[in-house]
Amino acid sequence: MTERTASPEAEALDRADPLAPLRARFRLPLGPDGRTAVYLCGNSLGPMPRDAAARVQEVLELWSTLAVRGHHTGPDPWLHFHEKFAAPLARLVGAAPGEVVAMNTLTVNLHLLLVSFFRPAGARHRVLIERGAFPSDRHAIVSQLRYHGLAPEQALVEVEPRPGEDVLRTEDLVAAIDRAGDTLALVLLPGVQYRTGQVLDVATLTGAARRAGAVVGWDLAHAIGNVPVALHDAGADFAVWCHYKYLCAGPGAVAGAFVHERHARAGALPRFAGWWGHEVATRFAMGPDFVPAPGADGWQLSNPPVLALAPLAASLALFDEAGLPALRAKSLALTAFARARLAARLAGRVDIVTPAAESERGCQLSLRIGGGAAAGRATFERLCAAGVIGDWREPDVIRLAPAPLYNTFAEVERAIEALADALATP
Repeated sequence: MTERTASPEAEALDRADPLAPLRARFRLPLGPDGRTAVYLCGNSLGPMPRDAAARVQEVLELWSTLAVRGHHTGPDPWLHFHEKFAAPLARLVGAAPGEVVAMNTLTVNLHLLLVSFFRPAGARHRVLIERGAFPSDRHAIVSQLRYHGLAPEQALVEVEPRPGEDVLRTEDLVAAIDRAGDTLALVLLPGVQYRTGQVLDVATLTGAARRAGAVVGWDLAHAIGNVPVALHDAGADFAVWCHYKYLCAGPGAVAGAFVHERHARAGALPRFAGWWGHEVATRFAMGPDFVPAPGADGWQLSNPPVLALAPLAASLALFDEAGLPALRAKSLALTAFARARLAARLAGRVDIVTPAAESERGCQLSLRIGGGAAAGRATFERLCAAGVIGDWREPDVIRLAPAPLYNTFAEVERAIEALADALATP
């Protein structure tokens, strides 16, 4: 990328940014010219916190010196290792610590919780999702419907934007829930829609689903660490998410799940059981009968992968240091700055798909380039060559996600200038 001098406005915003020192706590990738790239892809995979390697090395050292004794001794015994993540994760999703657990991966957790919460019976057997759902969510739901002997063509309710629009309307989702009424067993929606970056109204939609008598679950893959969420107060039954996007815990990182406390000891609620979900007090008695641990911990199967969890500790420390309110404020400022620069430089040539309202956007801006998908893809490739790392989502969207932990206003400005250059290239 050709080096440009930042504008006085961008420089002033960066000087006034109280979170600016956190950028140095990350290892950021290089661009084709060997300089630090403008990394705007944390909505797909967050960069590595510098402390992540040290956290993994700590576990390796304990393994090498303590071996099996590391489960019970040392500074961080592995027997209770997963418990340290409950409180910081609960702060990010608006829950009590006992309602969250770090375990497995996102779609595995979704299937495990659907075993408990998707219980079709008689007329109440349908599932409502958005038509543009992330493929793994749709795959999971369709496979669950078939597992229960239901035909997806009849049992799946899909809601989409109105003709000519890109984002979902809350009132349309509520109306679809109301229409499905007592045929609806489950509502599963994203906290943030992955392609458009639209933030959905968790409280309103959860309330509508519960009034209809349906169970409601949320996929927070693009929401956790990005936007404020209040799962407990909203009354959601369950939620799942990953930690490799905004949470910067590494590729394929251990994921997370939420189960509302009203289900903590619901004896009639079925689940797939494993010994790490057994209550701690009698787990090592090795008895034949499963006694679930209270709260979300009771949905665990196997002992947690300590090495894989270690990088998450480094990331969550940064989130606690910064605080979600400060991160949210900077995120809104970064995207507002980007929107203003796009309007000034590329009005009429780039369409911003992500809603403008603060309550409906997070870190991500989804852009559609004039001229169609082929022109958009060519523009994206030029951006990559210029050292701007975003991502492309079919059929025609470029996603750029300035994250407040490590991105700067000057970088956002550089990305918009690089986009202008890419569009000017014949």
